[in-house]
Amino acid sequence: MLDEPWVLDIDSTVKLLYGHQEDAKAGYNPTKPGRPSHAFHSYFIAGLRMVVDVEVQAGNQTASSFAQPEMWSLLDDLKGSGREPSFLRGDCAWGTDRAMQGAEQRNVAYLFKLKQTANVKKLIGRMLGRDSWVDAGQNREGLTEGREGSWPYPDKTDRASTPMVNTELQLSGWKRKRRVVLLRRPLRDIAEAEKPAGKSKAARQMTLDLPEAEHGGVRYEYAVLITSLGDEVRAIAQHYRDRGDAENNFDELKNQWGWAGFTTQDSKRCQIMARITALIYNWWTIFMRLGLPEQHAEAITSRPLAMYGIARRTKHANQITVDVTSMHAKASLIGTVLSNVSSFLKRISSSAEQWTQAGRWRIILSAAFRYFLHGKILRSTPRFANATG
Repeated sequence: MLDEPWVLDIDSTVKLLYGHQEDAKAGYNPTKPGRPSHAFHSYFIAGLRMVVDVEVQAGNQTASSFAQPEMWSLLDDLKGSGREPSFLRGDCAWGTDRAMQGAEQRNVAYLFKLKQTANVKKLIGRMLGRDSWVDAGQNREGLTEGREGSWPYPDKTDRASTPMVNTELQLSGWKRKRRVVLLRRPLRDIAEAEKPAGKSKAARQMTLDLPEAEHGGVRYEYAVLITSLGDEVRAIAQHYRDRGDAENNFDELKNQWGWAGFTTQDSKRCQIMARITALIYNWWTIFMRLGLPEQHAEAITSRPLAMYGIARRTKHANQITVDVTSMHAKASLIGTVLSNVSSFLKRISSSAEQWTQAGRWRIILSAAFRYFLHGKILRSTPRFANATG
């Protein structure tokens, strides 16, 4: 699947601990402050909800700087293979000079969010009076205005044929200026406008709020994205909104697959268990995609749909038959789906000797993700294409 254009979503989550596990440290914990935890630094194929890797670290190592060595090693392994991500995407924890330098050194584009700092607020203040805000989708407006240049790397001599107008920002500690995109949305009422005052420090850093700044009698909530992408404002805004799907991955993996529900004494076994869980989650996702390619079926609904039933075993004339009766309200649907998946896998099995293991996986993935691939067969050949008919 990495041969196709893809986006690498990078994020972390917290696993609460209640025993005396190794590396159980108190760190960033939004639900139970002070409770020891582990930090799960995770990497996903955006849109497909597939886990590329997960790294378990001590609870006080939630910052992106602790995840970067492993992530850069992953990208270095992919370098030159044609399987590098189209760009990296992360929240404000990744909007640091170190993270952006690492991406720039590897010639990988990125899209991050900036934390609330004095210089960032000054930038917003300078832009308030501009009248060149454009529609950024979903009731938001965007602004990227300043000197002319081309992206993603404006310091290079080769310029794009169509120059873009961009806002540049260089915070203290940064080694270079970078493109920023400002986004704003109108606050619905005074209560919402005053809500940021009660937020935690971490929450205030994720969203830039300037309730004292008004334009045309309307109060706005501001956010600043930093990127090396050359897309226009609306596309950049949509790219970052799509990042929110990573939170659904964490919700499913923690609450439905057990990332938050197993106990180990040492961190090495915790790392192994986290990766085994992610691997089984990937397998189940592929299996359900074979039957329901148009949508991701979360485990909380797909497991009862595909696995729960009453089995009856009978034996007659030396033949053993097992009849499974689904008690689900959508039993007819899942019966058709599982029959189709079974027939498909039988065709794969009957031709297995003609294909390599990689070839079998390519045809299975092509069928499972045909909705995203628009019917394309991965590294297609006539033989593979005919097998999916």
